[in-house]
Amino acid sequence: MKQPCLLFHGFTGGPYEVEPLARHLRERGQLCEVPILPWNGENHHQLHASRWEDWVQAAESHAEQMTAAYGSFDMVGFSMGGLLAAYLSVRYPVRKLILLNTAVIYVSPGRLLNVIRDEWKYERKISLVKAKSTPLLATWQFTRLVRHLKPELSLVNKPTFVAQSERDQVIHPQSARYIYSRLRGQRELHWHAKSDHLICLSEDAPALFRQVSAFLEKE
Repeated sequence: MKQPCLLFHGFTGGPYEVEPLARHLRERGQLCEVPILPWNGENHHQLHASRWEDWVQAAESHAEQMTAAYGSFDMVGFSMGGLLAAYLSVRYPVRKLILLNTAVIYVSPGRLLNVIRDEWKYERKISLVKAKSTPLLATWQFTRLVRHLKPELSLVNKPTFVAQSERDQVIHPQSARYIYSRLRGQRELHWHAKSDHLICLSEDAPALFRQVSAFLEKE
């Protein structure tokens, strides 16, 4: 029986960022949960009103539900979701941890805002006026979350798979090296030369999915 898997999307993103990986894992017989998290990009009001502590609390409530329903589970975190996944792996019965383009060292807050606006326009075909309302306060909360959760990486001792896009325009590739050097348990580091930030939607995605499956199935 395969472990269930909980997958977290990134800051201002949505389930679409990790759904292709979830689909691949489901095809291989793994139950996957891909919640819409309070740091998603759909609900501007919620993003304006929430603080980084609220995001941690929401992440924990999903981990509690998985623990109550299944006992142990696998955990995937993309971008900011990766930091929260690492945090949960220290406190909950996570069997294996997968970190995709995890937000530790980002290119720059200004660049981050521009990329978020571009992605919102692209994904939701929204107007520039709406894109410009990307909550600056939420971006500030994002930077605070990174600062508070970064030290958690050195407490992680679960088997961990780290993947990083070489063309990531949001997260600096040095993030992956930093994470890999801090982890205490068994770990793997995989680079993807043709991918930008949205690694599960990139040209390298099929290779990434095969690597993730192999990692999860390894005894």
